Order: sequence, then structure tokens, then C-alpha cells
Amino acid sequence: MSRKILVPVDGSPLSRQALEHSLEEFEDATVVALHVLDPSEPGYSTPTPVDVRTEPPQGSEEWYERAHEEEESVFEEVREIAAEYDAEVTTESTTGEPSREIVDYAEENDVDHVVIGSHGRTGPTRLLLGSVAEVVVRRAPVSVTVVRDVEAL
Repeated sequence: MSRKILVPVDGSPLSRQALEHSLEEFEDATVVALHVLDPSEPGYSTPTPVDVRTEPPQGSEEWYERAHEEEESVFEEVREIAAEYDAEVTTESTTGEPSREIVDYAEENDVDHVVIGSHGRTGPTRLLLGSVAEVVVRRAPVSVTVVRDVEAL
């Protein structure tokens, strides 16, 4: 029976590293790349810089259209990375608060392991921004591998 590995992706270098790690470490597993659109925080779900002055109102139809275009770009990168490893990756999308959606997906879809990137924030930044990876580690029903930013170490 094949294992199912969940890798949250957002187009960042760290999510790319997490995906690469999962493809290297879990060669025979089914890998699922999950992208979470977060309408509560402008720019959070996108790999490109966002100017909130020109960004459409959060949750508006235009915002969702733009977010889905960005998401397709993220999924295209996922497919390119998978091809580099001669692997297939299933892509999934959901909308909501990222850590909650990741944990819910793991619970509802028989995921065996989560591989997630972490920026390794410390001090006030960590307190103010929190850490999606930290919440996932604490709440996930399965083991979680955190891929850290080597530059932050």
C-alpha cells in the first residue's frame, strides 16, 4: 500500500524545498501538493509581491480570479519539479486559514505524513506572524517533517 504525503505549497522557495524533499525521501509515495488561498491576508497565498493599494478587495470576485491565476502558476511549478524527479504529484486547492486547512486535509484524506517548509522566524516576528508550520506540527494527526530555511539557521 502506497503512503500519502501532503506538501503544502505557496510558490515560495521553502515550499519548493519541501516538495523536493518529499520526492527524494518518499519515492514510492503518492505526493499531494496542497495550495491554500487565504482571503484574510493579502499576498499571503501568492508567490509574488503584492501592493495592497492596487490589490482588489479581499474576497471579491476579482481577487479570487487573480488568486486562481497565481495558484495555477504555483501548480505549474509543482508539475515542473515533479518532472525533474520523474514523478507525479497530485494538486489540490482549498480556501481558508492555511494551518487549519492543512490539518483538516490531512485528517479527511488519509494522509500518512506532512512535509512543510518553515521560514524559521524567531523573536517578535514569530510572535506577531505566528507560524503555519508550528500549528501544523502541533495539530496534525500524523507525523510532520519541517524543512527549514538554511539561510535562517
